[in-house]
Amino acid sequence: MEHPGVSELLAARDLVKSFHTDGATQPVLRGVSVTVERGEWAAIMGPSGCGKSTLLHLLGGLDRPDAGSVVLGDVDLASLGVAERAVLRRQRVGYVFQQYNLVAHLDVTANVVLPQRLAGTGRKAARERAEELLTALGLGDRLRALPGTLSGGEQQRVAIARALANRPDLLLADEPTGALDSAAAATVIELLAAQHAAGQTVVMVTHDAEVADGADRTIHLRDGLVVGTGAADAP
Repeated sequence: MEHPGVSELLAARDLVKSFHTDGATQPVLRGVSVTVERGEWAAIMGPSGCGKSTLLHLLGGLDRPDAGSVVLGDVDLASLGVAERAVLRRQRVGYVFQQYNLVAHLDVTANVVLPQRLAGTGRKAARERAEELLTALGLGDRLRALPGTLSGGEQQRVAIARALANRPDLLLADEPTGALDSAAAATVIELLAAQHAAGQTVVMVTHDAEVADGADRTIHLRDGLVVGTGAADAP
């Protein structure tokens, strides 16, 4: 149960994460603490290899830290097993990835229906929700199209619809414009801004300062540490 009056949706404390390859240990996060308010749009920025995507994966329960904690609402992700984290992600977290990750053999509508069915939504309600979202995102004439026939910007809009399908508490976007041209990128950022304006909490990883301009706040990472945080247009 959520606690009325508590505005903090996400709290990560002292996150440590390393990867082990060929007997060598590569530290990625070295004690990162981040909080996100309900309804906030936070952008995570930093150079390649600083730990941005790793942090996003930990915040959404796709991976577990070596040390530290992540609390979403009133749920400590460390207290959940693999299957329980999967259920939580389906119910409360939406992901938008740079490379879309759409199911190639399913049409646009079926891609947005799929996460809803996995979460237990009935077939008719899931299809209605999918068509509603896709139409709102300007894809009403592409409902039966396969992903491979869409432009990059269209595929990313489908990915956003899929991420929003289960009405998640938290929307995580990992370089959502990284594979797009400038016009398509602007459209995607406008869509994220519209969701944020409607009350959606968004955490977005980006290396592009222009993309981060729409966020309420930026969190700057370098060498696995938070080195600054503040308004998106702060130096």
